[in-house]
Amino acid sequence: MDQDDKKRVEEIIGKLKCPKDFQCYKSGLENLCKAKEIRGTVSYLECLEKNSRECIFSVYLSDWDAHFCACPLRIYIAEKLKK
Repeated sequence: MDQDDKKRVEEIIGKLKCPKDFQCYKSGLENLCKAKEIRGTVSYLECLEKNSRECIFSVYLSDWDAHFCACPLRIYIAEKLKK
């Protein structure tokens, strides 16, 4: 991760409260929740975790019958860092 990415990640972290204490970042991006990026005119991050309802960043969309991730940090990691 380059310095610009680190700076942006730290900015995002500074604006969030995370019940998991940002383990996705603190683990060196090794302990990431399972998610799949869906690209179209807008990118979405579908949550693939079995307990997605328990996550405070999970948003259920009935039209898709799926949970989507609304965590700005996890979205950044997926979109910019491709993880």
